[in-house]
Amino acid sequence: MIEHREGPLTARAVPGPALYFRTALAEKPRAVLGLLHGYADHSGRYTHVMDHFAERGISTIALDMRGHGRALGERGYCDKFEEFLDDAAELAALTEKQAAGLPQFLLGHSFGGLVSATSALETPRTFRGVLLSSPYFGLSLAVPKVKKLVGQLASRIYPRLSLASGLTGADVTRDAERAAAYDADPLGFPTAKARWFFETLAAQDRAIAQAPRLKLPLYVSFGTVDKVAQIADAKRFFDAAGGSDKTWDERKGAYHEPLSDPDWADVADAMTKWMLDRA
Repeated sequence: MIEHREGPLTARAVPGPALYFRTALAEKPRAVLGLLHGYADHSGRYTHVMDHFAERGISTIALDMRGHGRALGERGYCDKFEEFLDDAAELAALTEKQAAGLPQFLLGHSFGGLVSATSALETPRTFRGVLLSSPYFGLSLAVPKVKKLVGQLASRIYPRLSLASGLTGADVTRDAERAAAYDADPLGFPTAKARWFFETLAAQDRAIAQAPRLKLPLYVSFGTVDKVAQIADAKRFFDAAGGSDKTWDERKGAYHEPLSDPDWADVADAMTKWMLDRA
């Protein structure tokens, strides 16, 4: 039997807006996983994956980062990228408390993958391994040069400028039903703030430069038809990572969300085996 919990996270170790958490706790857990969603995304879109893990003995705690889902904060905005690392620290504290000595892992998708990787690089914790789903180390979608210049200027003088992301459900999954749900989701949003965008670009460069410092076991899943994140940049990070235990799981024909594509359960099973082998 899976135990589900969810609610606001108001008692923070680091000052910031109230976040939101949800759990899928295994009846007899063998490991505990912390999960971070992507940009303009939220933890509620991962309940099917969380239940899948729980049925196989892995309890999951997922967090809505600031400005996303049911968390408070301006939608998709940050003054500095490090604010999201504060949120990752809150997730790590929740995961450690729930684990009570069990092995812990960290999973991040897309932008959450960048946050997870950076958090693991900059703040050593007790995770047994880091899993990244289509990590956002570079952008696959073409950004017109004039739009990029306007955004760069706005990041300094009008950081809250919203530019259309151009992202739709059909860009992230081949599953038509899930794609339609993505477009209709009231907790999502179709824009990117100028400051967030350029803070993220700088964070991507830092993460790739610092990748040799990552010694933890690393698992990366990436679709070959990802229309959002750049697979070549993710491979650069993976190849540069300093640990000897690394798994590159390339999914032929998959879109940006391997865990929402039609064969998502195969991806989740591969992740489950990888974690339990290291637990």
